[in-house]
Amino acid sequence: MAGPIARWGAALGFGALWWWAVLRLALAPDAGAMEAGVAAGGWGLSLLPVHCVPKARAVGAVDPRRWVRAWRAGRTGRAAVAATTASPHHRSDAGSGPW
Repeated sequence: MAGPIARWGAALGFGALWWWAVLRLALAPDAGAMEAGVAAGGWGLSLLPVHCVPKARAVGAVDPRRWVRAWRAGRTGRAAVAATTASPHHRSDAGSGPW
């Protein structure tokens, strides 16, 4: 139980510190580099993707070894049949159907 409480406490504490810096920058004429750094750092942290999982556990993730095999097949000049699953380009007279 201490883990979630500590996380919430840290989140609220850092959130309060960030809001203090932003409001001080906006309202106080003597705000300086410290407030700007805190505000910019907090904004930068908000850009991090926090709802990510490791690639190995992600649903539908491509195995990294597949990219290595494709890269090596392209470098050696061998036909990379299994390296791609892309559909061939349609000819201009193929019509408007999906196939």
